[in-house]
Amino acid sequence: MSDSTLVPPSTVVLVSGGSRGLGLAIVTDLLDAGLTVAAFARTVTPELEKLAAEHPDRVHVGAVDVTDLAAAQGFVRTVEARFGPVDGLVNNAAVGQDSMHTHTATGDIVRIVETNLTAPLQLTRLVIRRMLGQGRRGRIVNVTSICAQRGFPGLVAYSATKGGMDAATRSLARELGGRMLVNAVAPGFFASEMSAVLGSTQLDQIVRRTPTGHLTEPAEVVPVVRMLLCEHTNINGQVIVVDGAASI
Repeated sequence: MSDSTLVPPSTVVLVSGGSRGLGLAIVTDLLDAGLTVAAFARTVTPELEKLAAEHPDRVHVGAVDVTDLAAAQGFVRTVEARFGPVDGLVNNAAVGQDSMHTHTATGDIVRIVETNLTAPLQLTRLVIRRMLGQGRRGRIVNVTSICAQRGFPGLVAYSATKGGMDAATRSLARELGGRMLVNAVAPGFFASEMSAVLGSTQLDQIVRRTPTGHLTEPAEVVPVVRMLLCEHTNINGQVIVVDGAASI
C-alpha cells in the first residue's frame, strides 16, 4: 500500500459536547497530544473556558446547540478561518434518558432522536462535505454506547439513537470508500453520568459482571478516541467497545 492511500492523522478536530464529562476529557487529551481542538456545547463551562485561555493558539470554543444546524455551520466556518480546515470530527454531544418507554413523552422521544441521531448525522454531513470539497481526507469518531448492543431498561430511545449511529458508522465507512476513516467508540456505564439513571442494585450487578471490576472511566475511553484520530491502524467502520468486558 502506498502512502497516498492512507488517511493522515487529524490535526484540527471538532468535538461536539466538549464542555464536561467525556467530551471535556477528549478535548483535554487531544490538546495534550498536540492537536488543535474546536469544541462546542450548549453551555461553555468554566473548565472549557480555562483550556481556551491556556491554549489560545490551539483551542476555539463556542456555545452552540448541536441541533441548531445554522449555528453549527457558522461555528465550523469560524474554526476554519482561524485554524484552517477541520480534518477530524468527534460526535460526542448527546442527551440521556431516565424513563421507561411507556412513560416517555412524545416530546422527549423527539428531543432524544433529534439530539443524538439527527444532529450528529447533519454535523457529519456538513464536515465531510467541506473535507471532500477541499480534496482532503479525514477521520470521524462517533461516541455511542454499549446500550445500543446490549439494551437496558429505561433507555429505549437513547439506545435506539446510539444503535442508529453505530449503523451510520458502518455505512459511512463503506460510502466514503476509504477517503475517511469512520469509527465508533461505545463506552460502558460511566461512574457518574449514565449511571445516574440506575439504582445501586443495578450498578452493583454491572460491576459484579465486569471482569475488570469497575465501571468505565472517561480516562479509559479517550486513548481509543485519540488512536482512531491519530494512528495508522486501518480500523474503519468499527464499533469499539470500552466496558471492561461487561457486555460479553
